[in-house]
Amino acid sequence: MTINRTGSAIWQGGIKDGKGTISTESGALDGHPYGFAMRFEDVKGTNPEELIGAAHAGCFTMALSGILGREGLTAERMDTKARVSMEKTADGFEITAVHLTLEGRVPGCDAAKFQELADKAKAGCPVSKLLKAQVTLEATLV
Repeated sequence: MTINRTGSAIWQGGIKDGKGTISTESGALDGHPYGFAMRFEDVKGTNPEELIGAAHAGCFTMALSGILGREGLTAERMDTKARVSMEKTADGFEITAVHLTLEGRVPGCDAAKFQELADKAKAGCPVSKLLKAQVTLEATLV
């Protein structure tokens, strides 16, 4: 079974003076603006790296929920952040790392088991598998 989801971007102009919009098939983003300053400077707005971070956080957390369920556990709450790091290299820019930070409240689970299951989710999450960057994880049971 193949599942296809679509995201799209429109760009007009040069790299620094141009403007773009990002949209998703679902309409969650519909012509949302992005540009050079939003990506490489501290101007408010979205950029591909934060969208990758949101996708990775969502995918990982959902994968962990499934793994917990197979262990007979259900999370009251899991809060995941994904920090995507991009560095300038000789060939341009490269996403070099993703650091996941997770806080979870899972009744009946101890910290060691939580870390073990979180590591399993990190390794098995489809977005983790997609990214060639180093993916690290910090999981805290609260």
